[in-house]
Amino acid sequence: MEMTEMTGVSLKRGALVVEDNDSGVPVEETKKQKLSECSLTKGQDGLQNDFLSISEDVPRPPDTVSTGKGGKNSEAQLEDEEEEEEDGLSEECEEEESESFADMMKHGLTEADVGITKFVSSHQGFSGILKERYSDFVVHEIGKDGRISHLNDLSIPVDEEDPSEDIFTVLTAEEKQRLEELQLFKNKETSVAIEVIEDTKEKRTIIHQAIKSLFPGLETKTEDREGKKYIVAYHAAGKKALANPRKHSWPKSRGSYCHFVLYKENKDTMDAINVLSKYLRVKPNIFSYMGTKDKRAITVQEIAVLKNITGTDDQVQQAMNSLKEIGFINYYGMQRFGTTAVPTYQVGRAILQNSWTEVMDLILKPRSGAEKGYLVKCREEWAKTKDPTAALRKLPVKRCVEGQLLRGLSKYGMKNIVSAFGIIPRNNRLMYIHSYQSYVWNNMVSKRIEDYGLKPVPGDLVLKGATATYIEEDDVNNYSIHDVVMPLPGFDVIYPKHKIQEAYREMLTADNLDIDNMRHKIRDYSLSGAYRKIIIRPQNVSWEVVAYDDPKIPLFNTDVDNLEGKTPPVFASEGKYRALKMDFSLPPSTYATMAIREVLKMDTSIKNQTQLNTTWLR
Repeated sequence: MEMTEMTGVSLKRGALVVEDNDSGVPVEETKKQKLSECSLTKGQDGLQNDFLSISEDVPRPPDTVSTGKGGKNSEAQLEDEEEEEEDGLSEECEEEESESFADMMKHGLTEADVGITKFVSSHQGFSGILKERYSDFVVHEIGKDGRISHLNDLSIPVDEEDPSEDIFTVLTAEEKQRLEELQLFKNKETSVAIEVIEDTKEKRTIIHQAIKSLFPGLETKTEDREGKKYIVAYHAAGKKALANPRKHSWPKSRGSYCHFVLYKENKDTMDAINVLSKYLRVKPNIFSYMGTKDKRAITVQEIAVLKNITGTDDQVQQAMNSLKEIGFINYYGMQRFGTTAVPTYQVGRAILQNSWTEVMDLILKPRSGAEKGYLVKCREEWAKTKDPTAALRKLPVKRCVEGQLLRGLSKYGMKNIVSAFGIIPRNNRLMYIHSYQSYVWNNMVSKRIEDYGLKPVPGDLVLKGATATYIEEDDVNNYSIHDVVMPLPGFDVIYPKHKIQEAYREMLTADNLDIDNMRHKIRDYSLSGAYRKIIIRPQNVSWEVVAYDDPKIPLFNTDVDNLEGKTPPVFASEGKYRALKMDFSLPPSTYATMAIREVLKMDTSIKNQTQLNTTWLR
């Protein structure tokens, strides 16, 4: 179940902004679109490109924190131990997984489990396998300017003004050591003065350049002392730089952001960010990006293949015309809810209920489903001992949510679960409550379509600008189903003025939540809510049916293939198998898998797809 993705990323000097299109909440660059070319194949792999931003405003903790006689504090020591363990992961961890993925996924979620039950089209569905290989699903982001992001250049950017090679030799070893100690506040000096032996303007310029290039964060000035010229290096930020060393060591000449395209295979965005943060020795939340892309896709432009399709040419034509003209229900896709027997929305519900013991148990308890062997052992140890330190020892990789929570419990104790949970990066924590919002929304939209069909009715909601208003009786004919929105529950939204409003209330009441009071005692977990269109009509829809014989070969080139000069695949007029290659554009926070679901009229859950893959491979 591999996937390749490409993502644009930025490193910012100023305040951090993390943009997540999968949250269901409006974000700063909400106009950014995704162009989806999808290939439904015998398996479930994919590739993706995303745009990210790294914010330099989030401080990097010092590599060593002195306590007493220069020893490291326990948390820094723990992080060092974690890195050693993660770097030394043995193959044993992978070999432990004897149970097949398909067998493990028998315990996973189906679409019906998360409220995905309706279709909008009348055509007859057909079978196809979505994302068998990582190259079968590609997503490229589209910027507000309409430009599709591609990984097409691996060269390293050059600074506008390259310093002279002399900067590497102009300083003595002793001077470099003193400057490094000044930069890192390792001594009591507030400045370092370097005498200009051969005083010329060119020599002084080279020394200025050398200090600023080799020791970012230090400023320089020229001083006359007793008839001699000195270059004086000092911290412009003073002791403030200790609180945020990254911000004050970022070269000013390089702008506010470091933008880059991230190409990833078999990783969702958060996994990729965690890997980057580990090797760059920065915190994950310094990256900002547009959306958490599907783990089984290439992001830049969405391309999907339905391999081994059973539909006739007429069925495919009807299905794709319906997608183009009517669209699909804008459900939150299965990746929103996790892959194990404990859905993420259950954790989110417990957070909103302020049931912190349940939050802890849901995250850490043993469960059925696809998991690494060492994670299974960690859960077993937790169930047996309820000792976070003992359970943590079972994890060679401690940067996962379970490892972060266990570390928090070790630090803050079992009676302070809220603080322990707070060690998990904010984006990951909010993912749980956004998952619950999505779960409610999916169920309510299914009920709205069941009760009222595909026409706007009085009491429905539409957006005028950013404001939701009701459709009145005498105004119904001015709108279409594509204008209708439904709210994600929160304290700053209104609900439809018909019986779906009561359905919202009943669902939240059943979950021991008050729809009239969605503010949480912890501000981060207060839900303001948002609005989401119930039907989406893709743009730039095109498709073709191709024949092929080898199910293992990719049906189109990725950006990396093109960089490597690989020849695009050539299709025969006839073949053992048929695949549907789809290409379309989607707005932010929509799921290509839900568009494909409307075409196939089949369950797109990993549970169902892995069974199809297994059957076909036999």
